[in-house]
Amino acid sequence: MNTTAEKLADLRERLNKAAEPGSPRAIEKRNAQGLPSPRERIMALLDHGSFVEIGALVKAPGSPDNPYGDGVVVGHGLIDSRPVVVFSHDQTVFGGSLGEMFGRKVCAALDWAIKVGCPVIGINDSGGARVQEAVTSLAFYAEIGRRQIQLSGLVPQISIMLGKCAGGAVYGPAITDYIVAVEDQAYMFITGPEVIRAVTGEDISAEDLGGARKQAEYGTVHHVAQTEADAFTWVRNLLSYLPTNCNEPGPIVNPDLEPETTESDLALDAFMPDADNSAYDMHDILRNIFDDGEFHEISADFARNIIVGFTRIDGRTAGVLANQPLSLSGALDIDGSEKASRFIRFCNAFEIPIVCVVDVPGFLPGLEQERNGIIRRGAKILNSYLEADVPKVTVVVRKAYGGGYAVMGSKNLGADLNFAWPTARIAVMGAEGAVVLLKRKELAAAGDKAPEVRRKFIEFYNEFIATPYIAAERGYIDAVIKPSATRLELRRALRALRDKSVARPPKKHTLHPG
Repeated sequence: MNTTAEKLADLRERLNKAAEPGSPRAIEKRNAQGLPSPRERIMALLDHGSFVEIGALVKAPGSPDNPYGDGVVVGHGLIDSRPVVVFSHDQTVFGGSLGEMFGRKVCAALDWAIKVGCPVIGINDSGGARVQEAVTSLAFYAEIGRRQIQLSGLVPQISIMLGKCAGGAVYGPAITDYIVAVEDQAYMFITGPEVIRAVTGEDISAEDLGGARKQAEYGTVHHVAQTEADAFTWVRNLLSYLPTNCNEPGPIVNPDLEPETTESDLALDAFMPDADNSAYDMHDILRNIFDDGEFHEISADFARNIIVGFTRIDGRTAGVLANQPLSLSGALDIDGSEKASRFIRFCNAFEIPIVCVVDVPGFLPGLEQERNGIIRRGAKILNSYLEADVPKVTVVVRKAYGGGYAVMGSKNLGADLNFAWPTARIAVMGAEGAVVLLKRKELAAAGDKAPEVRRKFIEFYNEFIATPYIAAERGYIDAVIKPSATRLELRRALRALRDKSVARPPKKHTLHPG
């Protein structure tokens, strides 16, 4: 092989082998399942023609017959013309398990992301550690984790789950910011059903143990997609809201839309039910107070009593935290507090303003909540909100009672601007609870007239105590606004807060309760 032509022919042959390095049997099995190759998955995610592969000719040491790639495809490319690093597991090579060269390739990709400051997307379809490589495999899981921590808060990290992933193959995604899984295709567990059956005798299906929908209900998966294409679309849409890294501004999309009050704005003036206990879907409010009605929800299947997600206000990204009256009446519980806390910390890391839309009766009472640590775990939302120094704006649309009022963006907790609708009720507790606490003796003495005494007190309490005007009189509410003015008030508020700057104290970080 002395001529250039021969050398080029040899290169073409090697690259052709690297393009599909798995055994014919493994490739046939994958094709029978109707699954794309790892490179096809990457190309479906990235902008057309933008993928640049790194390490295609890497091989595991030990045998010249080992396949190229070592079970993972890595490289960089573009999404909406912005740079990203991506890796995709190859199930046809050692079952997509992690070995030494697999680990070195992923580490090199993560090092690239650290250098250039761009998001990392992992397409996961791996059985976990490569047993035959023993401790070396475990060592590289640690090496990957070390780099993921360096990237945490520096760039967005996203995991797309497309197969059965176990052990170390799920700890890596768990460190990332967002996990997307395909229903009836993706599974996540520490140990699979077969190992559990052998060790404990417990018989459980893969779906019940770690199916995409189950892991979404547990809070591990942030979105369940119906197909791989849907998962890729969701990720691209998510990245459209996020900055490339923590030192760059986020994308600006169609600023200055609808600069005057619209019909959808005016519809909010008649939206809120007159009865305090009537439920409604908070999404109906959110769709009318942000640009184009856009809202990219995160963890919709977990802690449904709290809604978190991204939207745009005057073309710029904002993080939204809202109570959902359709679930637990919007009360905060352990799961809701941890969901909110994690989201607040993400927004703060990437300089994304936070908007709280409040209708909260307080924290959920009960033995189960106390037993599982609602005090220390519920305090996480307070801690995260206090720690956040991005622009923070709150709109109280109905109830804001007790501890729920305090932690959902109250003025005293550091919100920069607080608005309330005239339908807002701000108090230590609702009228029904207050009448029991304050009028116990009168109700006992009233006999048959107790219902009338109760009714009059509730009317008095709601009219003169649980109103937004007392809070406004004392400066805890900056303005009581018409619901129809909300969208434009939020736009003005965040425009005014755009140059907000807070001196951070000289310490490493706060210590979260729990």
